[in-house]
Order: sequence, then C-alpha cells, then structure tokens
Amino acid sequence: MTESFMSDTAAQARSPLSQDDIKRLVRSTNADDRAVATHKICRVMERAELGDGDRVAAQEIIRMLAQDAAELVRRALAVTLRTSELLPHDVAMQLAQDVTTVAVPLLTHSPLFSDKDLAEIIRSGGPVRQVAVAKRAELSETVTNVIAESAVEEAVVVACANDNARFSENGLGKVVDRFERSEVLHSVLVNRHALPVAVSERLVHLVSSALRQQLITRHAIKPETAVEIVAAAQERATLDMADASGASHDPQGLVRHLIANNRLTPSLILRALARGHIAFFEHALAELSNVPHERTWLMVHDAGPLGLRAIYDRAGLPARMFQTFRIAMDTWRGLMAEAGFLEPVSFQEKLIERFLTQVPFAPREDLIYLYERLDRDSRGRRWGELPMTLAEAA
Repeated sequence: MTESFMSDTAAQARSPLSQDDIKRLVRSTNADDRAVATHKICRVMERAELGDGDRVAAQEIIRMLAQDAAELVRRALAVTLRTSELLPHDVAMQLAQDVTTVAVPLLTHSPLFSDKDLAEIIRSGGPVRQVAVAKRAELSETVTNVIAESAVEEAVVVACANDNARFSENGLGKVVDRFERSEVLHSVLVNRHALPVAVSERLVHLVSSALRQQLITRHAIKPETAVEIVAAAQERATLDMADASGASHDPQGLVRHLIANNRLTPSLILRALARGHIAFFEHALAELSNVPHERTWLMVHDAGPLGLRAIYDRAGLPARMFQTFRIAMDTWRGLMAEAGFLEPVSFQEKLIERFLTQVPFAPREDLIYLYERLDRDSRGRRWGELPMTLAEAA
C-alpha cells in the first residue's frame, strides 16, 4: 500500500522518483541510501496536489521516516520539510526534541510551532535550541518575553538583533536587568529599529556609569567632579535620544521614567525647554506638582504673570531659577508667534539664540550647555564631535 501510494504520488508530481528510490527507502540497510530516498520522497509529497486521503497516507510515511534509527535519515526529513505544513504537528514536536542536527532546521523555520510550543522549548531545550528559536523570521511578544526571562545571552542577543522580534517594554527591561554589563547586547539594543523611551534612557545611564569610572581611573579626576561631568553628559544624551528617537511622542512616559530613577533635575527641564520640548516641560511640571496635565497646560500658557509662577513653585523647582524659566517660556511664545512652523533644528537654534541674549543671570553651566548646543546646530555637527567645549576653553 505504501509503495503504491508513493508510486502514484510520484506520477502526479512528475518527479524523477523511481521504484528503486522507494525500494531503497523501504528495504535498504544503508543509511546514506535511505537519506537520499527520504529527501526525494519528501520533495515529491510536498509538491504534489494531495487530496485528504493522500495527505493522511503521506503523513503516515512521514511518521515512519521520523522513527528511522539513522540520524542522517531524520535530518533529511527535517531539512526537506522545514518550511512545510505537510509535516504533522506531533512529528514536528518529536523532532524538536531530537539531536540538534535534526531539531535546529525545524525550530528555525517551521510554521507548525505555536507560541506555547516555542515558549516551552526555550524553557527546557537548552542553549542550541534557544538560539535556533531566536533566529526565526518573526517572534511574538509571548515568545520574546520567555527569551528575556530564560534564554542564554547568545539567544537573547540574536533575538534582540532581529527587528521582526517584537519585545514588550517589560521584556526589554528584563534583558537589560539580566545582562546589564554585556557590551554586545548594549550595541544590539542601540541598533534596534525602535526602543521604548524607558529602555533607551536606561542605556544612556549605563553608558554614563562606564564613563564615570573611566574618568576617575584614567584622568585623575576627583570622583565628585566626575559625577558632575557625567550627570551633565547624561542630561545631554537623554535629550539627544529624545530628539533622535522621536520620544517626544510620549513626553509623559519619559518624565515619569526620569522621576522614578531620580533623574528629572531642574537643569534637565531647563535644557529641554531651551530646545523647544514644550510638552516635556508641561508634563514635568504636572508630574512634580501632582496637578493634571490639562490644568498645568492652562497655567503654563497663561499670558499673565501668575500662572507659570504658581505651577513652578508647586513643582518645587528652585526659586533662583524661575526668571530663567520665565524668559525661556516668553522666548518660546514669541518665536512661535513670529515664525510659526520651523523644522526642529532651525527652531531650536533660533530659540537658543534669542534665549541667550536675554538670560545674563542664568547658571554658568546652563549657559555653557546652551552655547555648545548652538554651536553644534549652526555647524551641523553633533555635540561630541566639537574640537573643544566652552568648559575646556574656560
């Protein structure tokens, strides 16, 4: 019956499969012969137009091949049918637990595994199988969450390098928690197509921590001085990240993350305002004052002198800096009224130019930062590429 079905199938598919191939598969004691026959027969069955009865018969043959004692035969089966839906699900699960040369082609390519299947394989399958799953063309958040929690570093890196692997914010947070010191993973995460704001900001913080240690050990800088320098660099990097990644679409999320990590400083808020991040400024005041954003917006944009001062004081920001914030806000209003829409870099440059002409009493470190930003924007270069900062020239 089996030989008859395979002969009929071969004829339907017009394949070079011969009676000799079938006899080699059924009767040969040579594993190489059976592997070659397996490959040919699986290709024929995959390409043939099978009715329901023929499909059942084909799957019986596949189950027989999956029981072959020779690894070479089972590997031929797995490789040939690695993308096929003809392979029965129970056979796919059986082969996924086979030796790695058999399991890996299916784990990497087969469409038959559910998210539940893949999650269980990641938890119990060991590093080679974890990496194979991580290489799949697409991965759901269900699967990547398990990779983040349970997989070895190599599998996590492979999955994170795949932009078609969808990670939740919690999943990426777990990845950073587990492999906080992995420079390879940091590089892969930075190069992902998109990252949640909270994860991006955590990466900035990790890089800043490394820079702090480098400054202390290599340049004989006092630890407290290094901390101050790194804090300013971190604020710049946080806002640069917001500019580059479009994080301004979720200013509330970024503000809340910075508060949770004790990094929403008055200087960071001022620097954001001087770069035109008005929504970030509004949400910062709202979160710090515990006033709803809608009400905060009305107070910030109140043309009178009292609204901004009231919400500023309630937010607990330093009284000595209020005039600086007020002038920055007035400058933003004036520029918006005059210029209307400008592309972001031009708007920031004009805003900083005007702000600097009106703020002679701003803290020196803020003025240095703003001059650095203006120099970078007007020359079209990034801050880190400048030959010398004002702080070095002073």
